[in-house]
Amino acid sequence: MVFVTGATGLLGSHLLYALLLKGKEVRALARNRASIKKVKKVFSFYTDEPDQLLNKITWVFGDVLDKSFLEKSISGSLEVYHCAAIVSFDPGDFKRLKEVNIQGTRNIIHACKLHTVKKLLHVSSVAAVGKSTDGKEITEENGFPCRALSGYSLTKTESEKIVWKAISEGVNAVIVNPSIILGPGHWYSGSGKLFSTVYSGLKFYTKGVTGFVDIRDVVEIMIRLMASEISSERFIINAENLSYHDLFRRIASGLGTKAPFIYASPLVTSIGWRLGSFFSLFTGKQPILTKNSARSSHSLQRYTSQKLLERIDYTFIPIESSLHFCTACFLKDVDLTNRAE
Repeated sequence: MVFVTGATGLLGSHLLYALLLKGKEVRALARNRASIKKVKKVFSFYTDEPDQLLNKITWVFGDVLDKSFLEKSISGSLEVYHCAAIVSFDPGDFKRLKEVNIQGTRNIIHACKLHTVKKLLHVSSVAAVGKSTDGKEITEENGFPCRALSGYSLTKTESEKIVWKAISEGVNAVIVNPSIILGPGHWYSGSGKLFSTVYSGLKFYTKGVTGFVDIRDVVEIMIRLMASEISSERFIINAENLSYHDLFRRIASGLGTKAPFIYASPLVTSIGWRLGSFFSLFTGKQPILTKNSARSSHSLQRYTSQKLLERIDYTFIPIESSLHFCTACFLKDVDLTNRAE
């Protein structure tokens, strides 16, 4: 039995699909039954009969913050994929970030120890890897960030430290640190907002650089690491490093929209996030740009998966192909929504 947390999220949904195709018996954690619709949506990008696969999943409904619930739910599982996490750069979400990302991970570790789970795969992030100060590519040896640039970075760093402590106590675990994951679905949250924002007419761009990877690569690598003898290690998963300007230009080309054409300097983005925070006080809506996201949009951070590729034989999907697939799925989704209306 395979147990998956965060099963209705973008990564969790794609992981479920890949596991089911490989004939795995899957038990998936969801907050509520309504959220399964998001999994069906993701499955529908790959198959015309998503319900056939959905019906093979054993669903459990609850929360990673419920310690006793997790103890019961993980019972009988040999492999655990811990994908559950809150991704947010809004300071107002810090309490929830700490609860889910840190305490949730602590509860998962407790349940794995209690039931002597064969192996745990913990999904961390490059946000929990130290930054480059000399322009060189970032590797796993960069360790943890010297200072947290955001609440998300802080909580992902702390959750990974919890896993490392468990490893030192005998838990068989491996950690992955994906860069920005590109995949179809969840268009209005997380990395999916890259597509919906460009489609809606994004005018501004920055010259920051970071890593990107196709979601299909991430789940395949996770499954291979779980099946391997590799343990007590962390691996950056990154296909290519691109500037945000280049990424937005490629997305716009795939969507048939105008690419961003106004350069937003650090001064412009610093004014932007302050104005966004001010107006959010009156609207109650989360600002599109936060202090941390504004800062990171100008950062030059290049990642390498050399360590991973030395351990497993793998070829990444080119980001150009990934964006072509994602934009085609987005346009199909928008077209179907418009028809329904």
